[in-house]
Amino acid sequence: MEELLVILLQLLGEVLLQLFAETLFEIGFRAVAAPFRRFANPLLASLGYLLLGAAVGALSLWPFPSLFIHSHVGRIVNVVITPVLAGTFMAGLGAWREKRGQETLLINRFAYGALFALAMALVRLRFGG
Repeated sequence: MEELLVILLQLLGEVLLQLFAETLFEIGFRAVAAPFRRFANPLLASLGYLLLGAAVGALSLWPFPSLFIHSHVGRIVNVVITPVLAGTFMAGLGAWREKRGQETLLINRFAYGALFALAMALVRLRFGG
C-alpha cells in the first residue's frame, strides 16, 4: 500500500512539473504569439511544440536533474499519462480563456498541449537521473 502511495506521489510530482512548465510557457508565449496566429500550419505548429517541449524538458533537468518517479514502469506510465493530463489541462485552460473572451493559442488545444508534454516527458525520461 505504501509503495502505491509513493508511486502516486512521484507521478503527481512529474505531472505538476509539466503543468507548471506548460502554464509558464503559455503565459510567456502570449506576449510574442500575435504575429504568428493567423497563418499557423498544423504540421509546423506540431513540430514547433515538439521542439519546444523537448527544449523545456532539457531545461527542466537543470533544477530537477532526477526524475520524481524512481521505478522504470512508473516512468513509462508517466510518459503515457502525463501528456494526456497536460493536454486535457491545456484544453480546459483554453476553454476557460474563451469563456472570458480572451484569445487562445494552439497550445490551448488538447493535441498541441499533449505533444508539448510528450516531448518534455521523453526528454526527461531519456536524460533524467
